[in-house]
Amino acid sequence: MERDDAVTMKGNPLTLIGPELKKGDQAPDFRCVENLGSEISLENFGNDVKVFNVVVSVDTPVCDVQIRRFNEEAAALSDSVQIITVSMDLPFAQSRYCAAAGVERVGTASDYQYASFGEAYGVLIKENRLLARAIFVVGPDNVIEHVEYVGDIVNEPDYDAALEAIKSIG
Repeated sequence: MERDDAVTMKGNPLTLIGPELKKGDQAPDFRCVENLGSEISLENFGNDVKVFNVVVSVDTPVCDVQIRRFNEEAAALSDSVQIITVSMDLPFAQSRYCAAAGVERVGTASDYQYASFGEAYGVLIKENRLLARAIFVVGPDNVIEHVEYVGDIVNEPDYDAALEAIKSIG
């Protein structure tokens, strides 16, 4: 399934592969790689509140701001909330970034190998095989409680809306 002109990059339309998920949808399963090679899926996060913080690349300025913001916000959230940054970056790049940026409260998941998360959550960019900026807040029952596909991927997401959704269920 392709969604033409679903998002833009500096005003230029991009095509996303996968469905447009909405609040109330069941969160799809996925297969990503974390750290240095272990595979993870939705079930790895159990009954916790899951925040999938989707970025284009850890090595870009807006993504850096986004990851650091969620890392800071995580300190005030319940231990039953897991924030996972998902990107196409290699696990090595994600680990390097987190160490250099002091990101300790946000996990990472690399979709580079399978593009499974990107396709399942409708954020895989057809034109460059990167992920579009998005936020998914998933409740303990794996129902999506908040979704934001950022309209132009060079912009930051609405942090306040995501945090409000997290706090309302976590």
